[in-house]
Amino acid sequence: MGKAAAVRAFEEIRVALAVLQAEVDGAGLEAFADADPLAGLADGCLDILAGAREVEARVAGVKAKAAVAYAEAAHAVAGPGAPVVAQEMAVAAEIGCVLALGPRAAASFLATSHALTSSLPRTLEALQSGTLSWQHAIVMADETASLDAAGAAALEAHFLPPDTPDPDAPDLDAHDPARGCPVGELPAHRFRVKARTWRERHHAESIEKRHARGVAERRVEFRADRDGMAWLGAYLPADQAMSGWNRLTAAARGLQGPAEDRTMPQLRADNFAAAILGGGNTRGGSTSLISASASATAGVVAAAGPGAGTSGSGTSAASGTGHRPSPVRAEVLVTVPVFALMGLTDEPAMLDGYGPVPASMARRLVADGAASFYRVLVDPRDGAPLEIGRKSYRVPRAMRAWLRMRDGKCPFPGCSNTSLDTEADHLLAWHHGGTTGISNLGQPCPKHHRLRHTTAWKPTPASKNKPPGWTSPTGRHYTSEHQDWEPPKWPPGFLPGERSLLEEALQEYLSA
Repeated sequence: MGKAAAVRAFEEIRVALAVLQAEVDGAGLEAFADADPLAGLADGCLDILAGAREVEARVAGVKAKAAVAYAEAAHAVAGPGAPVVAQEMAVAAEIGCVLALGPRAAASFLATSHALTSSLPRTLEALQSGTLSWQHAIVMADETASLDAAGAAALEAHFLPPDTPDPDAPDLDAHDPARGCPVGELPAHRFRVKARTWRERHHAESIEKRHARGVAERRVEFRADRDGMAWLGAYLPADQAMSGWNRLTAAARGLQGPAEDRTMPQLRADNFAAAILGGGNTRGGSTSLISASASATAGVVAAAGPGAGTSGSGTSAASGTGHRPSPVRAEVLVTVPVFALMGLTDEPAMLDGYGPVPASMARRLVADGAASFYRVLVDPRDGAPLEIGRKSYRVPRAMRAWLRMRDGKCPFPGCSNTSLDTEADHLLAWHHGGTTGISNLGQPCPKHHRLRHTTAWKPTPASKNKPPGWTSPTGRHYTSEHQDWEPPKWPPGFLPGERSLLEEALQEYLSA
């Protein structure tokens, strides 16, 4: 056993990898499919990719445990008299040399490994079973770093529920609270969005207090890059940043046309440079006095508490500091529980394309510019919006707002395009008998809308509270990412039998 066993195990791994390499090269002992060798090879390669993902996760679990075991052994060998900081640097340096990592990357790897082995048992178990990647494990460690032990355990339990459902659970979905696409099948960057959303909602410290600290730390940063280029970015309140991004997008769309050869990213960058330089629209270093003529309607949607809600449209207001009006108005979409909108609770609102924001920010957005409101029914059990019926080909504004609430973004796996950049799409075509109902609508971004109509990728049926999944040309099905709705919070002091009084006040508020 010991070192010899490890050597034998890695030799067997190398042999297995050689077999897989031969299969990918089409030089295996058997064809993937005799009837259609080419199609069989394509399908077999996807199977190899899926298997490789699982093996990589398992190997990452072994690496994490080995790194922690080495660190503990090295500290023990050094003895209690060794300087702690120096010893930690020595351990990280050794691991960095073995894995060919720089000092910072080695320290980060070791910190994540410590978090997995000491406080994230479900994440480590999922990593060792191959259902969660190392990138997902990094996200879990990052998002639980500022939480206490109970908060970290709760976040893990939300996204990595036990395999055996709780027999005492009040409903069938209680054992799978995150719903939709399993965490391990989400790209890590999408999991980070969902984990951050949960963390913001359930952090022990009020989001209002944390946001106030963030506003005090707002700043602009500059970072040099290659080829005579550099990065210029700003750390801003979320509503300002989202409004700025959407304004740049609206202005860029206004400049598009047959005579415009710049791409959307180039147009955004040129408009950004023109705005901060106070001159005309810069174009790749030169200046051209092209003014943006685009305009967009700014929007605020406020989803209600139990049973009913409101939504409105208006301009975005700044948080923490004032801002000057612009001829190009940026559209923003905010979902806010109605009790928080009334100032009775402080539960977070949801800024489309970003995540949870303080209720005070949502109230300010509504007060400073909301011009109209829609009633949106929600399920009081989980906060998910309910059906809004329409029977015409054209998707009305209220139904588009509902789609945004249901999906949050383009439903294609891994896509991060926000709902303001998506297009309503009939899953069953109108000319084939499809209706304009929520259950027959998706909202893919332009790129994935084209993919749907020009390739064999097809959306699967949707429902009132679930976006469509997708079926690939090879027949594999991929579940869509679902919104993590939560039941609305009642204001403190109201017992269930007294809620009718609050509902009467709510109705008066909505009709005012």
